[in-house]
Amino acid sequence: MNIIEAIRERRSVNFFDPSEEIPDEKLKEIIDLANLAPSSFNLQPWKLVIVRTSERKKILRRCAFDQAKVEEASAVIIMIADPDGVEENRSKVLDSWEKLGYMKPEMRDVYSGMMDNLYGPVDSIRRKIFAVKNASFFAMSLMIAARAFEYETHPMDGFDEDAVKREFGIPQDKIIPLLIAIGKLRKGVSLLPRAFRRKFDDFVRYEHY
Repeated sequence: MNIIEAIRERRSVNFFDPSEEIPDEKLKEIIDLANLAPSSFNLQPWKLVIVRTSERKKILRRCAFDQAKVEEASAVIIMIADPDGVEENRSKVLDSWEKLGYMKPEMRDVYSGMMDNLYGPVDSIRRKIFAVKNASFFAMSLMIAARAFEYETHPMDGFDEDAVKREFGIPQDKIIPLLIAIGKLRKGVSLLPRAFRRKFDDFVRYEHY
């Protein structure tokens, strides 16, 4: 499936086939593709927890207001935005840039300082926005990649973040922007036509708001 088809055919599916399992190697391939998503300064401030077993999905379902698709999907990905991504990945990014010729060695401290100035202290709202924004790039890329392999997804905003953190050992300083259910559409289910989308002229302006 080409990228245009994948974007056009991606839907938020509520009814997954619980008998369908996504192979480990296929899920890894989808995640590896999503990991090519852009991020500010290439800092990649995201982490994932993949929930696959029946027992753990039952727990996650309770955290997600009892939504059945959590249990029925082949897997559910807990998408984590990590404000510590700057500190954790900074040296690797700068090493790579220097090795590949993107940056001269004497510019290392300059770029490091730019990261600190742009994203602020680790507990600042600016840093949290940085982490969520970039994790969202990854999440959208994952959903498109999944569709390219003919899997369905559903980005989920309905969950108790504190409960998910507690049950799945996620530190309090991390942020969970969404869960992503992934699997195959339940057999015999037909999707309704795509719902309302604004027209181009409803939300696009040139040069000035």
